[in-house]
Amino acid sequence: MRLAVISDVHGNLPALDAVLTAIAEDGAELTVNLGDLLSGPVQPAETADRLIELGLPTVAGNHERQLLTFSEQRMGMVDRLTSSLIGARHRSWMASLPMTLSPAPGVLAFHGTPTDDLQYLLHTVTAAGAREATVDEVRSRLGEVSGYHLLLCGHTHVAGSLRLPGGPLIVNPGSVGWPAYTDDRPFEHEMAAGSPHARYALVDDASGRWEVSLREVTYPWDKAAAFAEGFGRPDVAHALRTGRNS
Repeated sequence: MRLAVISDVHGNLPALDAVLTAIAEDGAELTVNLGDLLSGPVQPAETADRLIELGLPTVAGNHERQLLTFSEQRMGMVDRLTSSLIGARHRSWMASLPMTLSPAPGVLAFHGTPTDDLQYLLHTVTAAGAREATVDEVRSRLGEVSGYHLLLCGHTHVAGSLRLPGGPLIVNPGSVGWPAYTDDRPFEHEMAAGSPHARYALVDDASGRWEVSLREVTYPWDKAAAFAEGFGRPDVAHALRTGRNS
């Protein structure tokens, strides 16, 4: 089976359209979406309309939870913006999304980890910044995942994969629509893809076990950046144009 995996679209419709075109050319049988769908200063409502129409197997990310449960005062800037632009149909759709799903036999999809939409799976953040997680750290965050041969996660916006010894292949496709960001939880750190490309993953089991190809797609990122500038986010515009935070 050939699966396409996308994550962290963050309302970037030009990037999403480019990735969907590439996935169609790949001949994927199914596309799985790992959450953080709309929150971003590009085209959140239009992105929601597109994703609702597509009906992809989709899990909720932390931003879906925040949009649905946080007060306006508690929301960050991109969630407040997105909340002001989306409608009741979009909210109802987000509320229907599960935290985890199994889109195919032996496959488990989630946003951060299976039980925590804010925790990184393949990275660890310390006072020194973000680093790749150890195998033991990854195992401790997964919990009980026996019976699964492919685990799909997002949240970090950084593409990567890890095959656990004697265990499943873990794939993070990177971000479709927001290649770099900074955060202060649990310590100040930055995540950056290093280029502005939209990212996704293609996985298949033709060899007898799951294998992954991490893909990059060129799209009109200047167009997306212009939206961000129009919404008063030159920092996001810079990230969209460069894949870097500074």
